[in-house]
Amino acid sequence: MELPFLNPYLDSIGMPSFQKGCNFAASASTILPSHAGSTCPFSFGVQVDQFVRFKTRVLELLPTATANKKIEKYIPVESFFQKGLYMFDIGQNDLTFAFYSKSLDEILLWIPNVLLEFETGIKKLYDQGARNFWIHNTGPQGCLPRNIAEFQTDPSKLDELGCVSFHNEAARVFNLHLHALCERLQNEYADVNVTYVDIFTIKSNLISNHFQYGFKEPIMACCGYGGPPLNYDNRNTCGHTGTSAAAKACSNSSEYVNWDGIHFTEAANQHIASQILTGKYSDPPVSDEMPFLLKI
Repeated sequence: MELPFLNPYLDSIGMPSFQKGCNFAASASTILPSHAGSTCPFSFGVQVDQFVRFKTRVLELLPTATANKKIEKYIPVESFFQKGLYMFDIGQNDLTFAFYSKSLDEILLWIPNVLLEFETGIKKLYDQGARNFWIHNTGPQGCLPRNIAEFQTDPSKLDELGCVSFHNEAARVFNLHLHALCERLQNEYADVNVTYVDIFTIKSNLISNHFQYGFKEPIMACCGYGGPPLNYDNRNTCGHTGTSAAAKACSNSSEYVNWDGIHFTEAANQHIASQILTGKYSDPPVSDEMPFLLKI
């Protein structure tokens, strides 16, 4: 799309450029508010509040930027807040963490509460002038090596790909509710554009047809410890140091779909991005006239 990577909001010291946008994502963040046992304190509501603070500060600085061209190149103009694209990819961690304390039936009943929190955040952004929303659904969580390692005690609960069936079922139900929310928001607000992107199908196709796309290992982590079939040990994860048996990366990450048991490799993400940019997995469909669309 010929756009730069976005600088993170929390890395504001040192005058990074936010002229093309700002990234509020945080590792291990959730839609639901964080609590004492949360891995990350920057839940979705906090991220939305950070955006509001960001916008307020930009509008405070804009009069100064007009007089001082040095500042002008670091911040967006006011119209960008309405014209800009607001992108979301969140909810995976809510589902993953829930399985440590809830049954599948409890999670299926709990999912609407998660998406109510998401809806609240979206509407707060709308009140701030946001009009263009690009929303990813969640991927096949049961195919992540970390989740397989933690929840594969009963082989009968694995599907034909070796993924945890009930994790993927929860992801599908989450996505059905999310899709319905996107349609409802589109109908409720005549002046918004809500695009729902089916990441679940893209990633599932990649895992099940990995050879077709040039990958050899659909499930096993490239960087980890323990070797096949998962190469994942939660006591010795990728990047962990200080042990005699440190996790190591594979020699050719481009052959692996999964990087560290949780995240995908750069090669897999490139494939996923290319599929997104065909426009075929979006609802409503992306116009064929969009210049960034790929013909694959």
